Amino acid sequence: MVVSSDLAPDVASAPAAASPILEVSNIEVIYDHVILVLKGVSLTVPTGGVVALLGANGAGKTTTLKAISNLLRAERGEVTKGSIQFAGERVEALSPNGLVTRGCIQVMEGRHCFGHLTIEENLLTGAYTRRDGRGNVRDDLDMVYAYFPRLKERRSSMAGYTSGGEQQMCAIGRALMSRPKMILLDEPSMGLAPQLVEEIFEIVKSLNANEGVSILLAEQNTNIALRYATYGYILESGRIVMDGDATALRENADVKEFYLGVGGEGRRSFRNVKHYKRRKRWLS
Repeated sequence: MVVSSDLAPDVASAPAAASPILEVSNIEVIYDHVILVLKGVSLTVPTGGVVALLGANGAGKTTTLKAISNLLRAERGEVTKGSIQFAGERVEALSPNGLVTRGCIQVMEGRHCFGHLTIEENLLTGAYTRRDGRGNVRDDLDMVYAYFPRLKERRSSMAGYTSGGEQQMCAIGRALMSRPKMILLDEPSMGLAPQLVEEIFEIVKSLNANEGVSILLAEQNTNIALRYATYGYILESGRIVMDGDATALRENADVKEFYLGVGGEGRRSFRNVKHYKRRKRWLS
């Protein structure tokens, strides 16, 4: 892993100092037995923490989440090296269903609600692995509605006819119905208006604080992700090129220029995004 020298004082405060719920150690992912996508990725999420996985489209964020949630096999991908531990247990060989039962669930990019089912029916599908009785499931449904009042208003509406923001809320609420210890949240801001993005991130923050759900958040929107996370990792071309405390990353010169669009001369024009004044330090 390459860490910018600007972040060296903060390495000691990495999330590994806390009790980890997730430890990804030097994993390599290959698709179709040929295409190498992830190259030695390592990251840690502390119990009760919010960690951001940042990078441009195609950097490997979704592949990293699917490696953890064991959804790679459906796309002819596999973890060929390294290890993944969730709650102290190696989980690479588990089925996605087995991992959900243990408390780790992924909210997919693009929401993937069942369009022909109502909002409430979608939420109830999230409890399919549970065996603790209808009363507990109903209590958790009420809890989801408390966090997402808009879903309660639309509970009888077909999910396919609701807005993108409502579908994103439904997808997160459906994950909560499985009583997770950890949620892998993939691009929750995609395709949403800024006001809705703020609303959803505030709810995620409340879930983390009030319910103790750990969050690994994959986002292209570096600015908002670093506002809500406590620690961050930056992926480029399947490698972790930088990591550190979220506050330190926001102030790092490379992150400002290449991910927040702010350089020494102020905000940069995206028309000139390919014409960098200097190389990224991790490529030199």
